[in-house]
Amino acid sequence: MRTKGRYGHLIRWIFIFIDFIIINASYFFTCVIDDLWQDAFYARSVWLMLNISFAVVIYALGTFHHKRVVYLDRVLILLVKYILLHSVIFLVLVSFIHAMPSFRSAIIFYLLFTIMLSLWWIVSRKLLKWYRGKGYNYKRIVVIGGGKSGAGLRLIEELEKDQGYGFNIMGYFDSDNITESSYYKGDIDKVEDFLNSNIIDEVYCAIPEDDRNQLKHIINLAERNAIDFYYVPQLGRYFSRRFEIENLGAIPVLSIRPQPLNNPVNKAIKRLFDIVSSLLFLILSPVIFIPIAIGVKLSSPGPVFFRQVRTGYRGKSFTCLKFRSMRVNDKSDTQQATINDPRETKFGNFLRKTSLDELPQFINVLKGDMSIVGPRPHMVQQTHEYSELIDKYMLRHTIRPGITGWAQVNGFRGPTDELWKMEKRVEYDVWYSENWNFMLDIKIILLTVFHVIRGDRNAL
Repeated sequence: MRTKGRYGHLIRWIFIFIDFIIINASYFFTCVIDDLWQDAFYARSVWLMLNISFAVVIYALGTFHHKRVVYLDRVLILLVKYILLHSVIFLVLVSFIHAMPSFRSAIIFYLLFTIMLSLWWIVSRKLLKWYRGKGYNYKRIVVIGGGKSGAGLRLIEELEKDQGYGFNIMGYFDSDNITESSYYKGDIDKVEDFLNSNIIDEVYCAIPEDDRNQLKHIINLAERNAIDFYYVPQLGRYFSRRFEIENLGAIPVLSIRPQPLNNPVNKAIKRLFDIVSSLLFLILSPVIFIPIAIGVKLSSPGPVFFRQVRTGYRGKSFTCLKFRSMRVNDKSDTQQATINDPRETKFGNFLRKTSLDELPQFINVLKGDMSIVGPRPHMVQQTHEYSELIDKYMLRHTIRPGITGWAQVNGFRGPTDELWKMEKRVEYDVWYSENWNFMLDIKIILLTVFHVIRGDRNAL
């Protein structure tokens, strides 16, 4: 069989080498800033411990650069783990050799190291995505089975979303033959000839577990051809939750990963951030609120604030506050805003386009009815309607609703005049609740600011 390219390992080692260059550059600049060159033995000892500590961290946590699919919030979380573990190991080592740096030097170093390493990791991911998008450093893969459950096709859809992941789908095989996929090469009986005659790096198998003989045959084919084998479980057909693999003796067991916000610590972190952020904003709010309030009053008769009962946490109703952007009417609690809505005022249209009408919801956040980030709250009537039409709709209420959310920054905001739009919104909302972390909230907030500045065509 022809030899497979292994340039991915070379790229990984080059990037790790640059990681070490960054930690040494951070220490060099720390020495310059804090004048640590006076004692050469001390400077060399600290330098050695820094590098040993970093090597231990890479060994313990694994290298960041081997992951093909990485999200920004996960990058930041891994970075925090790297820095915290490195600081602990480093301080233990230098205490043994009596070369403890000053508090000022340590702060300078870790500040520089954190900034430089985070920038490098982000840049390196962009470089890799660009490089892979050009057709280099890719994995040649084959997807097998999963026709009835759709697991194989869903995997292909995920891999096709971004060419920067670096997966080249060489073929899709399924005996059910219920797909018109352009990757389809025939039924599963043709896999063996295909693997023998093509260079393949990885096999992703979605054959049901009850077809044990065929599954075992595919595993043997992969091993015989030195191909990495991955099994795609059929659970995706029934569940959207994330799973973890545990071992009971020698038996692997899949367990449902609990929602992150069920953890009291995570819940406290999110609530503390909401309270501090909303307090800071409301203290400064008169500068923004007063001009908007005047504009609302001049635009049409009626109150400054629009109050509407919406569905909140665990299905409990609450009064959601907004700046009034429409003329007072009898359909505000039953009819969504539409494009060129005749009820809308010119000033109200400006508020909606810039999302300034949502600012009073910081009061809801402080009260605990809402969070800064979470699924957007819907009218009570919408909740009744869509809970009957959309599977798992009510799962979006297992966390507090938000001023902005994962669905909104992914383009699913505004009117839901077609059912599929609400289905996609629910899909993103449920994904957020099951994959929450603090850095994801920060990412969503930054993306929201970006969309507001750029303008969002779905904003009404």
